[in-house]
Order: sequence, then C-alpha cells, then structure tokens
Amino acid sequence: MNLTPRFSNPWGGTFILCEPGTFTMGASRPLFNELEEKKVEIKQPFFIGERPLTQMEWSAVMATEPSRFQEGWESGLQPVEMISWLDAMRFIEKLNQIDNETKFELSGSWRLPTEAEWEYAARAGTQTRWHFGDDDNELDSHGWHAGNSGATTRQVGQKSSNPWGLFDMHGMVGEWCADEARDGRRVHKGGSWFTESESTRCAARATAAPDKKSDGIGMRLVWAPF
Repeated sequence: MNLTPRFSNPWGGTFILCEPGTFTMGASRPLFNELEEKKVEIKQPFFIGERPLTQMEWSAVMATEPSRFQEGWESGLQPVEMISWLDAMRFIEKLNQIDNETKFELSGSWRLPTEAEWEYAARAGTQTRWHFGDDDNELDSHGWHAGNSGATTRQVGQKSSNPWGLFDMHGMVGEWCADEARDGRRVHKGGSWFTESESTRCAARATAAPDKKSDGIGMRLVWAPF
C-alpha cells in the first residue's frame, strides 16, 4: 500500500508529494544543451502530476482542443500537445482562478515544475541515465518513443511508473518547465513520441521559444504550498 500523500482534482489529475531532498542533476558527459552534473537541493515540498496533463483536463478548463492527435475514443486520455509555453501559462492562470482550495489544510497554487524539480521527480531517488537503469533495452516498458509509439501519442499511464509512482516521464511528450534558458527560450524535458532513446534520459534537455507549438510538447502540473 502506497502511503505517499496524494490528492486528486475535479478534472481527473492525481498529484503525488515530492519531499525536499538533494540529488545529482545533469549528465556526467552532457550532450548538446544538457547540464553538467551538479548537486542540487530541493528545499520545498511540491505535488507533481502522476501523469502528463491530458486533452480531457485541458478542454475541461480551457474549452479548447488544441492537440493534433484527437482521433479515437481514447484521445481524451492522451496528453495535450500543440501548446506553447505561453499557452501553458494561460492554462495555469485560469486553473488558479477556479481552484484556490487548500490541500491538506495548506494554501498553495498551480504552476509548472522547475527544471530541477522535474528531473528530481523523474529520477525518483535513482542516479542512472533512466530511472530503471543505464541501458535503454528496458525503455519500451517505461515510455513511448520513436521505436515503439507508432508515430502518435498514446493514452497516459500505460507503461510502468518510476519508483515514486510517476508515469510517462521518459518519452510521450516533452514537458514544459518554468525555467528560462538562453535567448529567452524555455526548457522542456523528457523527450517525446518521435525522439530516440537518448532524448528520453533524465538529464536530457531541450529548449524552445515560448510561443513554439509542437505535437511533441505538452505539460505536467505542479501544486506547491505557499
């Protein structure tokens, strides 16, 4: 029985507590755009989405359907994509307007994860290239990528979770982070359904203009106490 604190919201999301801690972020031999290894301390607790934000959750709040992959009965449970970082900010602003209730008697707000929070959650206490190890032979069991996706996103939560109970951290869609990279670009993490395995590693890192929309980029929510 999993006793980690979690809560669900009215739009179908479940959010799992990540407690403060220290971890090694980045890669020992970083590729283009990646960060070199460094110790990072996560000082405040936060709750992160068990799964990427779905099309159903997006449309419930925004009353729009921006995603490319909308065909089939299961499309509402596929991740929302074709949203820019600016779109994600608008979603979060509206979500905070309609949901300002306390969680566990704590006040807080919705936001994107920082890059450090995202990688901390993806690693889930591990220090290997993927949470399951250093060899991508097991990737098919944990994520959707160019080798197994069938050139589309899939319903969230079908693959194995990481040790903290988080799904789809490797592949599926890249996930916008709060951080600004060079030249005003924004970080997204996790790789996507059309990227190769190297791009789905915990340390893998990509950036895009804040108004960039792609069928390979979505988002994952964080709720954090004030």
